This record gives sequence, C-alpha cells and structure tokens, in this order.
Amino acid sequence: AQPKGTVVLAYSGGLDTSCILVWLKEQGYEVIAYLANIGQKEDFEAARKKALALGAKKVYIEDISREFVEGFIWPAVQANALYEDRYLLGTALARPCIARRLVEIAQQEGAQHVAHGATGKGNDQVRFELSCYALCPQIKVVAPWRLPEFYQRFPGRRELMDYAEKHGIPVPVTPQTPWSMDENLMHISYEAGILENPKNQAPPGLYTKTCDPAASPDTPDVLEIEFECG
Repeated sequence: AQPKGTVVLAYSGGLDTSCILVWLKEQGYEVIAYLANIGQKEDFEAARKKALALGAKKVYIEDISREFVEGFIWPAVQANALYEDRYLLGTALARPCIARRLVEIAQQEGAQHVAHGATGKGNDQVRFELSCYALCPQIKVVAPWRLPEFYQRFPGRRELMDYAEKHGIPVPVTPQTPWSMDENLMHISYEAGILENPKNQAPPGLYTKTCDPAASPDTPDVLEIEFECG
C-alpha cells in the first residue's frame, strides 16, 4: 500500500484494536500505539510487547489515572452524574481523558492522524473525535468502523477472530465468550454476543467487581461516607 503517514492509535490490546493495528499497517500507515492506564487490570508490559510484535513503530503506555480521578471522576461524583439513576458513565468520562493525551502524542511525534476502535454506531466515536478536534482542529481521525473497506470486510466479531487467527494475533476472546470489556477506576462494562439483546441476562462469570444480586446477602450493611470540600 502507498505510505499514508503516521497514525497514533488508541490501543487497548483487545480484539478490535489489535486487528485495527495490523489493518492500519496493511493500509500503509506507520502506527504508534498508545495505551492509557486508567485503573484497569492489565499486564501493560505484555501489551507493549504484543503491540510491537504486531508492527507498532513505538508504544506509549501512560498512567493517567490520577488525572482521570481528579479531573473527571470527582466532578462526576460531585454532580451525581448517573445515567438513568444507575449507569456510572465510566466509559463516557474516560474517553476525553484518553483523547487529550492521544492528541499530545500525535503532536509530539508529528503524526498527521489519530485512530480509535470505537464502533460506527455508538457514542464513543463522538467522544473521542470531538475531544480530538477541540484540542487540535487540523488532526485527521481514522475511524475504521466507519470505513466501508473495513466494516464490509469485518461485519462482525467472528470475522475479526478469523483475521486475528490468520495473522497470529493473540486475543482474549472466543466465539463462546466474545465480550468487549471496558474497565477503569470508575466502572466495568461489557458488550457483544448475547448482551446485544436487552432481554438476555448477563452470564454469571461477568460479575467481577460486584455480585449477582440473586447470590447476594439479604441482610443490609451500613456504609457511612463523608465529603470534604464538596
């Protein structure tokens, strides 16, 4: 493919962004991977080695957890920012925080493009891109899930898994457990597979930070919280 310049990819090490890294290389981009530490359980050194093995020119692993807590989580808690009185908005809060450093790295490296693995049907693409454009209006965003040449080739996770197997990309998902997980200091969320149908219940194995209500104690605990300066 014709050289297309350098792109900084918001990289998680999961199925989508691992496949996107290799695909961007196929399209002629030099890829710099950026993995943000926002409190998720992750073997960051293994993620670095994986990204380099997949062809990344350079890998940035940045601990932005303090910035995430102080600049995003605390204001959200102070505002009681819950979606429909339940959802903690952890994903929504994290994206602008990640995007800020994404743009800084692109400027530092002289990269013309940034890329993300957000789908073309959700809110994450908007959160990433509006944050990037606000910080650097001239930046070019590569959003593979909105490009026909990508989504027609990969209409679902099954095709991504096949691509990963073909290119020797190790991924933490299987056809039986195809979940896409987003974890940070605020929350953990899952999507894909049977979860795409709202009538289906989450499988028991997905409860990692909480407990299935059906298996929880039926006696109350008392928790007292104090706030200083807010």
